[in-house]
Amino acid sequence: QLVLMLYDGALRALSVARDACGRPESDPRRYEVANHQLLKAQSIIAELQGTLNLEAGDGQFAREMHRLYDYYNRRLIEANLRKDPAPIAEVDGLLGEVRDTWAEMLRTQETGLASGIRSVA
Repeated sequence: QLVLMLYDGALRALSVARDACGRPESDPRRYEVANHQLLKAQSIIAELQGTLNLEAGDGQFAREMHRLYDYYNRRLIEANLRKDPAPIAEVDGLLGEVRDTWAEMLRTQETGLASGIRSVA
């Protein structure tokens, strides 16, 4: 559940950053807000990356996720430098898919656990 909360937090930050980039040029805080939210999303992604166990199993899944998180961070750096909403939207979509997959895995585990408890009782 904590990982899911981290994904949700990163996605919220990306949404705010993308909105800030789309604000009118006359808004003096648009770049400040975008910068803050992009850095927040990058921090969350770094936290997710830091939780990967590269030694578990054959480590293939963790290595792939590590590479994905690196890619997300590179794209967010690019977005922040240019204040370009396109890379933000890209990362938002990709991270959203990972988040939804994680949520589905949790639902499957909870369903399996509930079924096991009912069969024991």
